[in-house]
This record gives sequence, structure tokens and C-alpha cells, in this order.
Amino acid sequence: MFRPPRGTSVRATVTAATAAVALALTGCAGAGAVGGGDGETIVVAIVSNPQMQDAISLQDEFRAAHPGVDVRFVSLPENEARAKITASVATGGGEFDVVMISNYETPMWAENGWIENLQPYIERTEGYDAEDFVPSVREALSHEGDMYSVPFYGESSFLAYRTDLFEQAGLEMPANPTWDDVRELAAELHAPEEDFSGICLRGLAGWGEVMAPMSTAINTFGGGWFDEDWNATLDSPESREAIETYIDTLRTFGQPGAATSGFGDCLTRFAQGQSAMWYDATSMVSSVEDPASSTVAGKVGYAPAPVAETDTAGWLYSWSLAIPSTSEHKDAAWDFVSWMTDKEYMKLVGEEIGWERVPPGSRLSTYELPEYAEVSEAYADATLESMNGATQESAMTHEVPYPGIQFVGIPEFQDLGTRVGQQMSAAVAGQITVDEAIAQSQRYAETVAETYQAEEGR
Repeated sequence: MFRPPRGTSVRATVTAATAAVALALTGCAGAGAVGGGDGETIVVAIVSNPQMQDAISLQDEFRAAHPGVDVRFVSLPENEARAKITASVATGGGEFDVVMISNYETPMWAENGWIENLQPYIERTEGYDAEDFVPSVREALSHEGDMYSVPFYGESSFLAYRTDLFEQAGLEMPANPTWDDVRELAAELHAPEEDFSGICLRGLAGWGEVMAPMSTAINTFGGGWFDEDWNATLDSPESREAIETYIDTLRTFGQPGAATSGFGDCLTRFAQGQSAMWYDATSMVSSVEDPASSTVAGKVGYAPAPVAETDTAGWLYSWSLAIPSTSEHKDAAWDFVSWMTDKEYMKLVGEEIGWERVPPGSRLSTYELPEYAEVSEAYADATLESMNGATQESAMTHEVPYPGIQFVGIPEFQDLGTRVGQQMSAAVAGQITVDEAIAQSQRYAETVAETYQAEEGR
């Protein structure tokens, strides 16, 4: 489905908005140093999420295996972490030795020379077994056949729903639900007077927040960010229908304060039994199915991402670890990276914290562990099927000139996606109309499109 544009190369420049964030790097709030303070210190920039907090809690195990390496974590919310990591790596700031990035950044940053080629490290690390990574994730984190980041966990998206409440209400989740199905089911179970929503969806501004699930809706309705000739299409009838459907569903059947709800907020709400359904990342299972923190563990079913005109609608994403080329502690950085993405780490999490907490979607062997297979019975197949089916061919109706499903794989997208996300979040909040949000978003996209059309001689 992806058709690369003629004559287009990845830019090594940084948008002014992103570069300006570099000024704030000194204000990063970290989790502190882990270790005795007498060894080589590496600084690891991560996204604040439950899986990463688990990794921090297990640092005594890393220290025991690597007594000469101290680890200092800089842990930040997703939007802030993404901006600060990008600003540091792109400008050669050198603040970080390990960074948490994704399959959006990896191939572009590899081409720019901003991150290290990890293939030589992988090949000389006995038992690391990169062939064990989920194939679609391994490919997405590679450039010219070599891996430049390695997955901590991988994900697609699916629709979680309360099987107990569906049974009580006499409702049945379709095998391949549509957005119309979702709206009808949400209407049946929505009870705002009881602080209970029919569905939880992201509304928080950010290309990795509201625009991730919304982009999959745009795709499956037949719309998109750009067509194959780099014409911006956010205001096409298909895109408009998808945007209107998503925002109306959220405003009508969604959670209170939806415009400020991201993944973490929906996770808390769903896990505490305050929502009947939740469409989001498959990685949710590590927390949703953890009885220590979730009141709905064992009461949740998982259906494919909602569709309209396509066969599938899931995304493909991986939070992964990379080593900036500016790091002066690359070997120590790889010690940490390989420890946290190895097969043995998955077993460590299961044995020390709980098998429900094992990072999903990165290694095939994880699903062969008897203990994990038992706790993941309800969602293992759904996770892998969603990841394997997350392709442009099945999730889009037309060809596009860029890689990515829930993102556009071009350097300008961080800024573009952020600006569009702000418009959509404002529409969710009722600060502007949906028409106003679409019109302004289209103008933003047209500005980006002009550059690529010029490169192709249009």
C-alpha cells in the first residue's frame, strides 16, 4: 500500500517547534539514580507507563548482573517525553544514553545517523535472539535490514469490553464490530448519572494520544491524511464522517473530561469498572488483567478494532529502546537495553511482579511460556492477530505515499500531528466546532503537502 514518493529523502532538520523544546531539557523530572554511584552512569529517557515502572522496580536485578553500571531514569508523560527526546537526539544534545522511541522515529532517525545501528551488538550478544521478535515489529524497527531499536513491547489496537455487563444486558459483541455497532452498544450501557460511560476513548491532544485511535477511524472510513499524490484529505467526505463519528461517540457516550483523557486516564477508568468498553492499545492487557490493580480482571473480552469500509483497523506500534549516536557510554547502554528486552526479562517480570504484567507483543517466545499462556488466554490470540493484521493493505482503502497506519511516517508529522490533535481535542471539549477543527487541520496538512508535491514536480 505504501508507495514512496519520487525523489523524497528523510530530512535531517528539526521543526522550529520541536527544537525549541530543547531549551526545557534541563527541567526533566527523573526517577533518580539506581545503583551505588561508583560505576559508569547512563541516563535513560522513558515514557511513564506501568511497564516502565516495573522495569525501574527491577533495577536491583540489573545491578546484580552489571555491577559497574548505574542507571538514572528520566521518566515523563508520553507527549512531553516524545518532544524532549526528539529535541535532544535531533540536536545532538547528548543528555541521554538510552531513549524510548517507536517505529515512527526509528527508520527516520537511523537514516539521519542519530541512533546507533544495534545489529552488531545483537549479533555478539549470546542468546539474545532477535529472530524471536514479532516479525512485523522487527521489520518496523529496522533500516536497510538492520535493527536500530529493539522492542520493549509491541502493540496493535483492539476493543475491550465487559463480558459480565454484556451478559447481564443481553448484549453480544460482534466478531468484527463496526463503529455503528460500537455506538449502539455504548448507548445501551451508558449511565452518566452513575459516573459510568458506555465507552472510553482518547480525547487528549497529541498525535500519540487522540490522533492514534482517531486516525484508525479515518482510515477505515476511507479517508486519510494524504492521498497518493500528497493532496491533504482531512476534509474529504470520508475523513469528515470518521472524525464526526469519533468525536460524537466520545461526547455522547464517553467519559467525563474526555478532552483531557489519554491512554493512562482511560486505563484507570476502565480498570476501575467505570466504562463498558474501551478502544485502545493491546498493551492495556498488562494492567487490565492484573488483579492487584484492576477490578475487572477476568471480566473482559477483546474484539478487533472497529471498522467501517475495511477488513481491519488496528494500528502497529512499538515502544522500543535505542542508543543515541552521541552517547559516550554505548556499551553500558547496550547492557541495559539488552537486559530489558531479553527473553529472560519477560520471565523475571512474571516471577517477581506477576505474569499479567509481562510486556506483551514483543517476543514470540513470551506466548509459549506456560504461565503467561494461562493468564493471557483471553487476549493472546487477539493481540497477535491484531498485530499481524495491522497493514496498510487491510486497514486503508487506498494507496498512500508514506509508511504508517496511525501516524504519517514523515519528519513533519510530529508537529503536524500535534497541531491537528489540538484541534480535535478542542472540538471534543466543545471549544470549537468539528467543522472548524477539520478546516484548520486541513490547512495545516496542506502546508506540509506543498513541500512533498514540490519535490515530485507537481
